[in-house]
Amino acid sequence: MRWRAQDLARALAEHGPCRFVGPDVEIDGASFDSRSLVPGRMFVPLVAERDGHEFVDDAVAHGAVAYLSSRPARADLVDRIACIEVADTGEALMDAARWARTLLPAGTMAVGITGSVGKTTTKDLVAAAISSTKRTVASERSYNNEQGLPVTILNAPIDTEVLVLEMGMRGFGQIDLLCRIGRPAIGVVTRVGEAHTSLVGGLDGVARAKGELVEALPSFGVAVLNADDDRVIAMRSRTSARVLSYGESPTADVRIDGLSLDSEGRARFSVRTPDGSAAIRLALPGRHSASNAAAAVAVGVALGVPLDAMAEGLADARVSAHRSNAVRLASGATLLDDCYNANPTSMLAALDTLAALGSRRRLAFLGLMAELDDPAEAHARVARRARELGIELVAVGTDLYGSNPVEVDTAIERLRALGSDDAALVKASRVAALERLVDAVTSP
Repeated sequence: MRWRAQDLARALAEHGPCRFVGPDVEIDGASFDSRSLVPGRMFVPLVAERDGHEFVDDAVAHGAVAYLSSRPARADLVDRIACIEVADTGEALMDAARWARTLLPAGTMAVGITGSVGKTTTKDLVAAAISSTKRTVASERSYNNEQGLPVTILNAPIDTEVLVLEMGMRGFGQIDLLCRIGRPAIGVVTRVGEAHTSLVGGLDGVARAKGELVEALPSFGVAVLNADDDRVIAMRSRTSARVLSYGESPTADVRIDGLSLDSEGRARFSVRTPDGSAAIRLALPGRHSASNAAAAVAVGVALGVPLDAMAEGLADARVSAHRSNAVRLASGATLLDDCYNANPTSMLAALDTLAALGSRRRLAFLGLMAELDDPAEAHARVARRARELGIELVAVGTDLYGSNPVEVDTAIERLRALGSDDAALVKASRVAALERLVDAVTSP
């Protein structure tokens, strides 16, 4: 959406010290990454491991017309680039998004999506299911925190009908904060699993934190809850909103029926809803993909999207990079690229998907699962499941799986040596950066 620099400065001044310097330019969105900044946008230099103020010149070179700053305005830029001086650029980014959310039409519906697993894929599937009938904007990649969610709102066109906002959690109160920025009327909770358990005191803490989304919904809203997860469906008691459940459970309002996987592990099923039934064929591998797609259908039902339009959109859906993408290597081997993140729940689901593939030999290249309250037990459980499924586990960079780990270069060599009848999974938490394996064997 577009706004004037001085209008934003006036809005930010309501929250704390703010000074406007430079020309009153028109701004078309925002970015905190100077490398991918689109001309006409505002640059937001965040201060973390690196000080984003060091990249203002790069942002200007990429077409930034304005920037926030917790430093004095640059004298060499003041004649041509607008600067809004604030106390904290991260806080100002959130305040800017709160203001921008009020600029969208009153009928703009926001969909918040959270869960220990599947939230990014569900976000992508929701967008695919509804975008043929609703002007839809969804979070890019995993822009699900207090930086990513605000830029999604700030970059939304003014005629947006549905905002699909992924919401991550690394502690109590974070999802509540994101809800106060995005103001969702529909909230999806995919699953409560062993993600970030060390930060919130176990699974019950995860459920408490994820349920902040449900509690934030208005009474006229809709809570979309996974009927196959006891901790998720129990969240119905935490909201006055209408509840639409989904899953394989016979009690689900949006029910998965006749689920099967083809020879490439892709889900095929019928979905039965209050509005009728439809056949769903996904291009994504794994039984868990059917659950994510059913959540997307439930959102579409809440928004009044026709079932046939949703089925067509889901058939063509593609998900964000490094999330359960099936890739054919030059050797003919199948690679399940699911390396963006991992926890025990998603790891076990990925192993089941690998086992379902019609391949002669299956290998899982697994790295560290981080932020667990009992990492030794969790990694051992994954290793046991791999053995039960007849999957060869290749531990990369960690000995927690109970076998001698290999380094990244060795793992890459073993991936390159796979044959046409082989299949491999690459998966770990972000800290392991196992996309290095995937990029090495898939780059031209």
